[in-house]
Amino acid sequence: MRTLIVFNHPYEGSYCNAILHAVHKGLQIGGHEVDVIHLDNDGFRPAMTKADLKAFVDHQPIDPQVIDYSERLRQADHLIFIFPIWWDIMPAMTKGFIDRVLFPGVVYDHHPRGFGLVPLLDNLKSITMITTMNKPKLMYSLLIGNLIRKAMLKSVFKAMGYRNLRWISFTSVKRVSHEKRVRWLDNLEKQFSTLK
Repeated sequence: MRTLIVFNHPYEGSYCNAILHAVHKGLQIGGHEVDVIHLDNDGFRPAMTKADLKAFVDHQPIDPQVIDYSERLRQADHLIFIFPIWWDIMPAMTKGFIDRVLFPGVVYDHHPRGFGLVPLLDNLKSITMITTMNKPKLMYSLLIGNLIRKAMLKSVFKAMGYRNLRWISFTSVKRVSHEKRVRWLDNLEKQFSTLK
């Protein structure tokens, strides 16, 4: 199986980077071919330009980086996003990936009857989001309403017709003990070593 990880965090010492390593190791143990798109290291531009918007309308990406990412998406059996939640939502590069890479004609298309969307990534079996935040789980759930679930899983991938969506959320990351953070990483490695 080919698993594509879309990673977004600029600091190499972050807990998100530790998560990336644990997930990558687990996938390799499970015999997966792993492809990592590191948005920060790639210098990905998140802002949509006039040319991007015309390409979006034409259903034909023109940016070489977007074309490359699109091809890698087409080849993926599993898609994993890893990013921090800042100010209750994803960072700009992750949002830019959604805006600029999830192209109509590539990732989805409009239903021929004119209502709704249909998925085009035929190989894709699952989509997983793994996030970190410093807010407590209850506060994010009750006060914010799990905004990231609504913004990414429901409003993007579910709307496109993709299924087998899940969100792994690590909360209060700075407040929990080092031992707990290590246990989280161990659990992720084991979990992704059994991904089918």
